[in-house]
Amino acid sequence: MASIEAFKLEVRSWIEEVLPADLRVGNRKDLPKESLGNWIQALAKRGWITPDWPTEYGGGGLDRKHTAALRAEIKAVRAPTVSSFGTSMLGPTLLEFGTEEQKLEFLPPISRHEVKWCQGYSEPGAGSDLASLQTRAVLEGDEYVINGQKIWTTGADKADWIFCLVRTDPKASKHDGISFILFPMHQPGVEVSPLKLIDGSADFSQVFFDGARAKAKDVIGPVNGGWTVAKRLLQHERSTDGGSEGGLSGAQKETLVDIVKREVGLQDGMLADPAIRQRLAAQELEAKALSLTMRRAGEEARAGQTARDIGSLGKYRWANMIKSEQDIAMTALGTQGLGWDGPGFEDTQLERTRAWLTTRADSIWGGTNEVQLNVIAKRVLKIPE
Repeated sequence: MASIEAFKLEVRSWIEEVLPADLRVGNRKDLPKESLGNWIQALAKRGWITPDWPTEYGGGGLDRKHTAALRAEIKAVRAPTVSSFGTSMLGPTLLEFGTEEQKLEFLPPISRHEVKWCQGYSEPGAGSDLASLQTRAVLEGDEYVINGQKIWTTGADKADWIFCLVRTDPKASKHDGISFILFPMHQPGVEVSPLKLIDGSADFSQVFFDGARAKAKDVIGPVNGGWTVAKRLLQHERSTDGGSEGGLSGAQKETLVDIVKREVGLQDGMLADPAIRQRLAAQELEAKALSLTMRRAGEEARAGQTARDIGSLGKYRWANMIKSEQDIAMTALGTQGLGWDGPGFEDTQLERTRAWLTTRADSIWGGTNEVQLNVIAKRVLKIPE
């Protein structure tokens, strides 16, 4: 494998060749589809959608240092990144718990970004107490018949497959009778009902199962042993969230600094409002500190020196940071940040207010802040109950 410096030069040259200027704006929602599709195909061809996965599963086969270098170069030019339930959550879990047959079947399509996945965890009566879930799976021959309901299922209306927690032994204790299973969404017995949220989006859905079918061979890990698999996947999810440096500079058109400069104005080269200036500086320090902490934790975890549940620390800090970031944006907007629908507000102002509304839920999904603090206390700090 090439030296890090030689590899960086290779990546930069490749990016200059394949990445058009109209994509060098980060992970915005309004990117041109054709250019974005070509970029994703180029990444997939190199195995760089999942650069640290083994090549036999469609990955790039890079070690952690080369993977970090690749991601740094891509970030430096604000190129769109590919992150999904498949790449960041299911894939890493399959690498650890899947059989060789399961890895060869499911991982390459994820590495090529060909299959959209959703997560079937929460239920109307099983949110923070996830182990109380009641969706049933009954074995019939070589298939499971699934009945029940999931809720807050992100992207369910667009997903091809679901990784789902089901109860396979109703007589066992609530943690011991759960299995982790994969099955297609496009089949009889699966009904998806989008949920419109206060910000006007409908990214979440209710999903109803009425005789849906899953192959018995697509249970990941042991039957009735899915709780261990489910927790590991949540660790991947929380680590992914904690590794983010902020919310405004990615999907939205304006960064937090852009908004504050425009709305507050400059005086002698500095923000005119000293209170907002201090809040903005503290926010940027928090983002950098969290990023460095999670990077260090990732390095230590790969070396076997850090508890896997350190991701809960990242998720907790990230959720609070994102909410604070949007609070600063709302303060800068003043009365123009009060509306999220109807006349009298520009699109950028509506976008900001809707984003503020969305972040109110960041301390809930993926495990509430209270759940994260419990995990940190018990599994990271080892505080006895």
